Amino acid sequence: MSGPDAPEPDWVDPDGIDHDRGDPPPPEHDPLGLDLASQVAHRARSVLPPPRKNTPAKAPKRRPVDPNTRSGARPDPRDPQLLGAALGRVMDERGWTREVNLRTVLAKWASVVGADVAAHSQPTAYADGVLTIGAESTTWASALRQLAPRLVAQLNENLGDGTVVRVVVNGPTAPSWKHGPRSVRDGRGPRDTYG
Repeated sequence: MSGPDAPEPDWVDPDGIDHDRGDPPPPEHDPLGLDLASQVAHRARSVLPPPRKNTPAKAPKRRPVDPNTRSGARPDPRDPQLLGAALGRVMDERGWTREVNLRTVLAKWASVVGADVAAHSQPTAYADGVLTIGAESTTWASALRQLAPRLVAQLNENLGDGTVVRVVVNGPTAPSWKHGPRSVRDGRGPRDTYG
């Protein structure tokens, strides 16, 4: 019965289930959500198309294989290579190996000549087997000229014979007084022009 004269139920569940009328009690809560998952799966079955019967799967079409382009079980030049090996091969093909090795050694100049000498000198150029070194002072330039034969031997030992044939050491450069609009030909150098 419904309406204003209907008796109030003794207990009504928040879901609207009247337990006096004999409705089933609410189900226990499933913390894993398995019941919800199974309900969703049952509802989804009606939406999904029916499964296929045992039909054989078609094999993917393959292009004809040229026996010359196939890679076998053994490594060959077409396989992926490590970057270091590939760069080494390119350097050998282009003739860059000696130059790269020399630049690598000269980047570690302190290990070649020692920390004291490296603090006062640095390599400035390399061409045709001649290494040019710039020194901070004439004293360091003289010391490096004394070390030049040993330096040539050490560099050739590390880089291969003939890499460095000669070492040229340049000291600091002084200003030249022989150039300019007011220079005196065959003059002795700077003069006192103030007095």
